[in-house]
Amino acid sequence: MSVILSYVPTVEGRGALAFGFAEARMRATDLVVIADGDSASNPGFGAELHSAREEADAAGVDYRIARNEPDRSHADNLIDASYDSAAELLVLGMRRRSPVGKLLMGSVAQRVLLEAQCPVVGVKPPVAAEV
Repeated sequence: MSVILSYVPTVEGRGALAFGFAEARMRATDLVVIADGDSASNPGFGAELHSAREEADAAGVDYRIARNEPDRSHADNLIDASYDSAAELLVLGMRRRSPVGKLLMGSVAQRVLLEAQCPVVGVKPPVAAEV
């Protein structure tokens, strides 16, 4: 079994990363990190990925990094991964929203929550982490 993690190098993504490590460790399973393709082209992505690898190693979690398939959206890749028979849980970082903003989630989060085959956990960053 595997925990699937949507990784984007943002405050929300780092919150999801920490939660994903904890879930994988608690479930005694591996973590499959699916990196957002747009973020992967960001100049700081390499440093973020290195930091994520160090965190996984420190947590004692087996992991593998997967990138989005070319010409496919991040949501499509996450949804496809959720249909893998080994997918136990999908972890997704989400922004805190105002009461009006709660009516509409981000398009990736909304699609994944509605279409994923396995259970999905939406993780918000700690309030202190937001700026």
